[in-house]
Amino acid sequence: MSHTRGKGLFTNRHTADKMFSLMLLFPAIVTTIVFILIPVADSIYRSFFDYRVRNIISGQPGVWNNFANYIKLFSNGKLVPSMVNTLVFVFGVVIAQFIFGMALALILNTNMKASRFIRSIMMIPWVVPTIISGLVWIWMFQPQYGFVKYLVGLVTGGRITDFAILNNPSTAMFGVSCAALWKQIPLGTLLLLAGLANVPDDMLEAAKIDGANAVQRFFKITMPYMKSVIKVTVSMSIIENFKQFPLFWTMTGGGPNNSTTTMAILSYREAFVSNNFGSGAAVTTVWMLMMIVVVFIYNRIFKKDEV
Repeated sequence: MSHTRGKGLFTNRHTADKMFSLMLLFPAIVTTIVFILIPVADSIYRSFFDYRVRNIISGQPGVWNNFANYIKLFSNGKLVPSMVNTLVFVFGVVIAQFIFGMALALILNTNMKASRFIRSIMMIPWVVPTIISGLVWIWMFQPQYGFVKYLVGLVTGGRITDFAILNNPSTAMFGVSCAALWKQIPLGTLLLLAGLANVPDDMLEAAKIDGANAVQRFFKITMPYMKSVIKVTVSMSIIENFKQFPLFWTMTGGGPNNSTTTMAILSYREAFVSNNFGSGAAVTTVWMLMMIVVVFIYNRIFKKDEV
């Protein structure tokens, strides 16, 4: 009888723990449903409607038009170039951010002088608002009196006079990418620096004694112990750059000649410039699906690499 009573007590305690856990999760679940899932579902639903400003003013519902918004976006040549621009920007910034972030993390992980001071001030670009960062880099790239033009003039002796990076379709994306890297590298460096703390020093010392050079120690010991941190850091970077809007809108507005028109810019233009909310929702839906696919493929590749 005591055994049965003990089993019942254990069951009741287990049930109470599950109920308490659900109570703790309840606010997060409600917030996710109300502020994420419902707006996403509503956006996907409206992407199949002809829904414009006049519908909001008159209070009339939009007209169901099946896939007309998607067909129009593909046929008018707006969607595919913006998808390409988005992928070029995301992959370029993510790869560069990881390389520079890892290099800085390895440097700051040593016993070099002033490393603590550098760690404290390197987060300044990250805490600066994105719009302010864009304005700073607009001034840096100013073709007449910008700081970058001044540096190029010093290096070349003033031979290069035309240095309008943001006004040139072939270099505008590079200019926005520089601003994005300036803002994002500090956080990536900090996360990777924290990951380096998980690498055991005795393993590195043993490999060094066995004759492994620095490159071999990095790829055979450091990288495997940092896989979880690298996965999270790169995933965050992919998502952050997929939804990058303030820098593009502040620095180029999607120009020149749509060379920096990403999915974020196209969605804004369709919804709030052309006042076609159905078309804007269609762009957002494709944008979201593309980001999900890229993150899914990345996680699958990372999982296979772990196996």
